[in-house]
Amino acid sequence: MRIAIVGPTYPYKGGGAQHTTELAHRLRARGHDVVIESWRAQYPSFLYPGQQTIDSPEGEPYHGTRRDLDWRRPDGWVACGRRLREADLVVLAVLSPVQVPAYLGILSGLRRRARVVALCHNVLPHESKPYDRPLMKALLRRVDGVLAHSEQQADLARALTAAPVRVAALAPHLPSRGAREAAGRTAHGSLLFFGIVRPYKGLDLLLEALAQVPDVRLTVAGEFWGGLEDTRALIERLGLAGRVEIRPGYVPAEDVPGLFAGADALVLPYRSATASQNVWLGHEHGVPVIATRVGALPDNVRDGVDGLLVEPGSAGALAEAIKRFYEPGTPERLRAGIAPVDPEPHWAVYLDTLLAASDG
Repeated sequence: MRIAIVGPTYPYKGGGAQHTTELAHRLRARGHDVVIESWRAQYPSFLYPGQQTIDSPEGEPYHGTRRDLDWRRPDGWVACGRRLREADLVVLAVLSPVQVPAYLGILSGLRRRARVVALCHNVLPHESKPYDRPLMKALLRRVDGVLAHSEQQADLARALTAAPVRVAALAPHLPSRGAREAAGRTAHGSLLFFGIVRPYKGLDLLLEALAQVPDVRLTVAGEFWGGLEDTRALIERLGLAGRVEIRPGYVPAEDVPGLFAGADALVLPYRSATASQNVWLGHEHGVPVIATRVGALPDNVRDGVDGLLVEPGSAGALAEAIKRFYEPGTPERLRAGIAPVDPEPHWAVYLDTLLAASDG
């Protein structure tokens, strides 16, 4: 089958780009003829305040990539659609409603000459704007099928389109392999918050929880999408200045193992979530995960085996979980319970579901 994936890939960074790249590799390994139609300019900077591209790839780049799409060039969107008329299947990787105008331009040029699946990383954003729903409705009502990463996301999609909606859990697309350490390392009172910092991820709740647990330190490593000064002010107000280290900015792949090696646990205090690679990322580095029961997080954390689960939205509940984590012997026991991440069965289901989505 001739398949075109429209989405970010290297030199763009982050989970969306990693997923697009891994998806292309795996579809090609199944014998399909796969191209990626990617971007030379994906978003205006005011919509994506972080670093958009990187100099070194986070995995093996996909060489069948064309980088012509530009958010400033609607003519290029239509031209892309015309090129894709020769494809059997077009997969639109949807990370944000901001992409919808470009995707509508591609669909205009395509003129229904190929089957189209909207692969929705998020049907609607965590921090939504008034225009998000009408934009997504305009896109999803024009495709042949939708792939969502959870039943909750599928329900959102079904409210926007009559097209068939299928569900497959997001498969592991980790930027590095073989980083897992041996179990049994002694805990030393240090937690890690890792990744882009946005309000829905609950860093403020984690800081309030940390103030209730003495002698535990926290490293916050990742890009801040606003709120950096507010976070620093909260740290001062809570009296945590000597216990919290902030490393703002993108963390290069080569620095990630060192961050995880210095952590007893990765903490994901999210208020809401869809799918996340961070549980698998923690486990791939041999680190237990303390996570809230939102989105797909509880599907990947075995409570009391390789991490701890806590109800969302409560600094007090999170503080109690941290205290439980540091009970004698618990960090070592949870670390020993971590199983290596095996992506193969996840990807087998994911690819089968994606291809079935193209059939309606």
